Amino acid sequence: MRIVGGEFSGRRFTPPAKNWPTRPTTDFSKEGLYNILSNRIDFEDTRFLDLFGGTGNHCYEMISRGCTDATYVDKFPACVRFVKEVSETLKITDKIRIVHQDVFKFVRNLNERFDYIFAGPPYGLPNIEDIPTLIIDENLLKKDGFIVLEHNPNVNFEYHPHRVDSRNYGKTIFSFFSLAEKE
Repeated sequence: MRIVGGEFSGRRFTPPAKNWPTRPTTDFSKEGLYNILSNRIDFEDTRFLDLFGGTGNHCYEMISRGCTDATYVDKFPACVRFVKEVSETLKITDKIRIVHQDVFKFVRNLNERFDYIFAGPPYGLPNIEDIPTLIIDENLLKKDGFIVLEHNPNVNFEYHPHRVDSRNYGKTIFSFFSLAEKE
């Protein structure tokens, strides 16, 4: 895995275990997503929340591009340790808050709002379809904020009232959600 843009562009990081319960976003699909994001947000002014953060891939990418307020959440202890180590190596500990907790518990107890929320849950998660609605119902988005949910073709958000776009990168789909409802 590598950071594809910004200050740390080209830096590689390798999780220490091959059988982690993670599915990191591929460099190809991540490049596509960040090309979209670069036209949509000002990284320096973005409060970012990374749910099911895994290796920390998206936090590193956001911080590399100028984000100074990133929150990472994952329940897997080895992933949390790895993200702490990488953030120390990159000297970004002042820009990332690392939370070791179940995402659903965290979201239900959070009293903050974010500009951009990325959720990369396990593809087999039984309640993956509930995630955008939960985030919106818990009032975690700022007025113009949005969610990107990574999923595979087995999940279809076409009729979700808050889905505003989807981008397909092979077996990886990014669905975008905002507070605005479809007309």
